[in-house]
Amino acid sequence: MQKLFSPWRSEYIESFQKPKEDGCIFCKAQLEDVEDENSLLVYKGKEVFILMNRYPYNNGHLLIIPNRHISKISEMSNSERLETFFLIEKSIEALEKTMSAQGHNVGTNIGKVAGAGIEDHIHFHVVPRWNGDTNFMPVLGDVKLISEDMKKTKLRLAKYFKENL
Repeated sequence: MQKLFSPWRSEYIESFQKPKEDGCIFCKAQLEDVEDENSLLVYKGKEVFILMNRYPYNNGHLLIIPNRHISKISEMSNSERLETFFLIEKSIEALEKTMSAQGHNVGTNIGKVAGAGIEDHIHFHVVPRWNGDTNFMPVLGDVKLISEDMKKTKLRLAKYFKENL
C-alpha cells in the first residue's frame, strides 16, 4: 500500500477537537499584512478582503470576505456587495492568469446546515477547476491532493492583485 502525506488534513481534523479560539478567525486575518509570508491574506480592499482557504478543495481556493463581522447577505451594504462581486470577478481573472484555471466554482454556505464551517462571518468561495482535477482519491480514500505549496500560491496571487488592482 502506498502512503500519501497530507499534513493539512490532520490539522483540519484536529481543529474540531481543539477548544474554539476566542474571536473570529476572519476578523483576525484581515488585520494581518499581505506582505507577511506566514499570512494567508492575499488582498485587502476597502471593505472586503481575499484570503486563501486554509483547508482548500483545490489549490488556489480563495475566500472573499467582508471586513465587517456579519452573517447574512441581507446585512451587507450596497458597497460591500459591489466590492465582493468585483473581487470575485478579479479572483477568477487572477486564477486564470496565474494558474491557468479552466473553470470555477463560486458560492457561499449560509448557516451550519448548509455546510458553513464559520457561519458567523459570511464569506464567498472561489474554487479554481481544471479538466481532470477530480479522480478516485476523494471518493475512495477521502483524500484530496493539493499540488502546490499554499504559501507559494498565495505569493503568486498576492503579486497579481498588487500589480492589477
